[in-house]
Amino acid sequence: MVTIFAWFGYDLPKTEYFKTIKQAGFDGVSLWWADDLGDGDYRSNPELVRKLGLHVENIHAPFDKVNNLWLDNLDGSGFMDYLLGLVDDCSQYDIPAMVLHLTDGNPPPYSEIGLDRIKRLIDKAENRNINVAFENLSRIEYLEYVLSNVDSPRAGFCYDSGHHICHTPDTDLISRYGSRLMALHLHDNDGMQDQHKLPFDGTINWADTMGRIGLTGYKGAAALEVNSINYSTLPPEQFMRMACERAKKLETMMKQKDITLILPEY
Repeated sequence: MVTIFAWFGYDLPKTEYFKTIKQAGFDGVSLWWADDLGDGDYRSNPELVRKLGLHVENIHAPFDKVNNLWLDNLDGSGFMDYLLGLVDDCSQYDIPAMVLHLTDGNPPPYSEIGLDRIKRLIDKAENRNINVAFENLSRIEYLEYVLSNVDSPRAGFCYDSGHHICHTPDTDLISRYGSRLMALHLHDNDGMQDQHKLPFDGTINWADTMGRIGLTGYKGAAALEVNSINYSTLPPEQFMRMACERAKKLETMMKQKDITLILPEY
């Protein structure tokens, strides 16, 4: 299965976004779950994409207020209530998973109150059969703190290839957290900036990356998170066809059985 984050950079009505994704050959989408991209009716999107024959792989939670998660104040309590509501939304709209950032910009120190909130979130996710995948960012110590202290089959890892190569290239995140891999955000860059380029247009060694992912036993989609900023001369249909071709190539690499890799031990 190949999927893609449903927003990819063009000024199109959302129905055209979804049609373009479907016509390019993708099997499913990840949905942004908020109205801050100008989509006040975002809760209607699961029905719209399913009518086109697309699978809803997960939702991506907004992260502009996520630093409050770690603070012992009313904003932190309010953000926690918001996250609990996202689990309800996943259950109501039959969406199996949500992807969360743990920080945004310059966060406060991670804290026990934040960890307790995350444990409450996972408890509810367990009750509703929803997966919660935490994404790697520049501050991977927060990811380490959470995944080392939350032992649940509903709490896992979203591997973002672009964040990895430009923020923490010397840390083998796939080996470290591959057994808890729940989702992928695959995109490329120059190794310095988070550019969300199409795979094979940057510096990532994709044969190695997808081979490692395949060895984890991950059975989910080869999921892209790309945008058209670096491809502004291409019409959306062409950009999406290129994206789907790249995603299918990555899927093939992930499924190859003849790759032999030496993985570091932790």
